[in-house]
Amino acid sequence: MKLEFHHINYVSDDVDRLHQFYTKVLGLDDIPIQSFPRPEASVDDGYSGKIRFATEGKMQMHLAERDFGVAFKNGEVINPVERGHIAFRTDDIDAFKAILDAEGIPYSDYGTAFAKEWHQVFFHDPEGNVIEVHQEVS
Repeated sequence: MKLEFHHINYVSDDVDRLHQFYTKVLGLDDIPIQSFPRPEASVDDGYSGKIRFATEGKMQMHLAERDFGVAFKNGEVINPVERGHIAFRTDDIDAFKAILDAEGIPYSDYGTAFAKEWHQVFFHDPEGNVIEVHQEVS
């Protein structure tokens, strides 16, 4: 199983202002929203908040609108857009979930609720920081 850094997610009440800071002041490149197909959110699942993306060429920044209710809406415990998170990509999400299970680390398995092409799980590190691990799906 391979694991690599993929992105950092910051949340904001003003996503455009945050995106402008990272693209204008720090000179990161915009990544068009079309690069990230999202499923339609409903009353019962998904996430409909505004998202912008930026990159320096390798790592990505995902800038998302804060949503305190997204975990409740999706029937999960961990909320990835309350305070933000760090994300890793794996080539075997089932093997990674088996590691979490073996270590007794609870996680929220959102599947493809937020991104059509990614199976995402979220969990906490020992200090309470949210971590995402996802696998690309076809």
